[in-house]
Amino acid sequence: MKKLKTKKNKETRRWIEQYGDARANLEYPSNSMVDALMETSRKYPEYYAYEYFGNKVTYRIFMRQIEDVAKALKNYGVEKDDRVTICMPSTPEAICMVYAVNLIGAVSSMIHPLSSEKEIENYINQADSKFMLALDMTVGKIMNIKSNTKLQKIIVASAGDSMPPLMRELYKITNYKKNVKLPKDDDDIVLWNKFISSAPDYVGICHEPRKAEDLAVILYSGGTTGTPKGIMLSNLCFNALAFEAHEMIEQAIPGNSVLSLLPIFHGFGLAVCIHTPLLKGMKCILIPQFNAKKFGELIKKNKPSFLAGVPTLYEALLKQNLKEKDLECVEAVISGGDILSPELKKKIDTYLSEHGSKAKVRVGYGLTEATAATCLSKENTEVEGCIGFPLPDTYFKIVKLDTHEEADIDEDGEICISGPTVMMGYLNNEKETNQVLRYHDDGRLWLHTGDIGSMDEEGTIIFKQRLKRMIVSSGYNVYPSYIENVIISHPDVLACTVIGIPHKYKGQVAKAYIVLKEGVAESSELKKEIQELCKKNISKYAIPAEYEYRKQLPKTLVGKVAFTKLEEENKQNEK
Repeated sequence: MKKLKTKKNKETRRWIEQYGDARANLEYPSNSMVDALMETSRKYPEYYAYEYFGNKVTYRIFMRQIEDVAKALKNYGVEKDDRVTICMPSTPEAICMVYAVNLIGAVSSMIHPLSSEKEIENYINQADSKFMLALDMTVGKIMNIKSNTKLQKIIVASAGDSMPPLMRELYKITNYKKNVKLPKDDDDIVLWNKFISSAPDYVGICHEPRKAEDLAVILYSGGTTGTPKGIMLSNLCFNALAFEAHEMIEQAIPGNSVLSLLPIFHGFGLAVCIHTPLLKGMKCILIPQFNAKKFGELIKKNKPSFLAGVPTLYEALLKQNLKEKDLECVEAVISGGDILSPELKKKIDTYLSEHGSKAKVRVGYGLTEATAATCLSKENTEVEGCIGFPLPDTYFKIVKLDTHEEADIDEDGEICISGPTVMMGYLNNEKETNQVLRYHDDGRLWLHTGDIGSMDEEGTIIFKQRLKRMIVSSGYNVYPSYIENVIISHPDVLACTVIGIPHKYKGQVAKAYIVLKEGVAESSELKKEIQELCKKNISKYAIPAEYEYRKQLPKTLVGKVAFTKLEEENKQNEK
């Protein structure tokens, strides 16, 4: 396999001394995600690639499954450069689809199954998808908007399809209320079993060679303005992240296992919990839906070597009734997706130790625009806001706000990132791409993150706050401006501002402050209409938990809504 060398920078990277035996510069595959996976499968054909409710699949069989899905896609007319929307949790069908799409030279567009109808419509149209893999429970929403898209085929899968027979039947029984009756007279809808059974009919070549720089996956996030943006990530983005992580985490060895709790439509889930371990010959324990109450049972049953997740996940771990050696299997623990306070880190480290694990939490930082992970702390770090030091070949710079001028040591500024995991740009949005991807005088292309932080003498990064308004709820990004636009679209609403309020388990949830138009009176019917509007147009995890109606909203001196005053007011009310 050819290797791609990264450009060495003449700048001083003062964090390199923290690497120890790890290398600061690596070589990366010059081809695709699936090509890199093939290399792993050739090395470890009989190692397990994934496990799903007790069903274990080796790398050899996994590659055969991927090829079957690729053949079926070709049979159904999917060609090189086509976009295939995947609206699924982490199931074998979804994982195989991502790599099969990559194998035939097409592009995966990943969306959340809990997205609203309008969001699904928007994502499909942004990607210009003609083909889709969808969870059976989402078909109703998709059929409602299908006529507004170019969709030609919808492949429908269930989370129970790859479960053992008895468990599959039990799944059908326990989820009967959620089961959707598929239209019998619609040829555009194909059940997974029928789709995959067509694979032997294809006799051509399905492997389309791709380069490292070619587009591989589209993920969705809020961008700088907080409205949904398609983030274009190349093959290099995913492969580089995997190689960087392997270099920095000594427990990443073939045969070890990861409890893949974060979903594949989440950058952290696909890049860190799936692709990274697979390129090392590790086993991914696929979990389609996380149940906080059963977290302890999951660990005891599956005995994972790795845990990777968001802070709320580890808060759930602290509540588990585990015995003294139940966490003995856990060798490494990674936290990302949101800030982990020193107090919570201490609690988690103590809990791990008390239950048999020698691991301590390592804190990471990243964003979807940089393939979800860019730096990582050491195990013994306990500094407030510390997110560690950059991964190999990743450059960090703190710049003074609204400039390209580098800030002084320990001075706050905007965090900028450069390296092989930085996105190609925003889909169909050159204007915002140019706002966040900028060439500096050093000749490097820098991603302006919209986050405030500082860097010390040793190159350790301290995260301070976000520049853009954003709520982080259970590790998911919730964008106030998007919710505000939905609520303001109601004919009786004059103004709306959304803030994040504390939540015991989720970290934060959204709260909407609403001003009605003059002459419109509050009523239970109107409030219900607004709530229904939110349910139809906003992802379930982002729907406001609270609604408060005001005669007016506080304003700044220049007439903008002073949402910080609402945040402060909410804090005072909680006291």
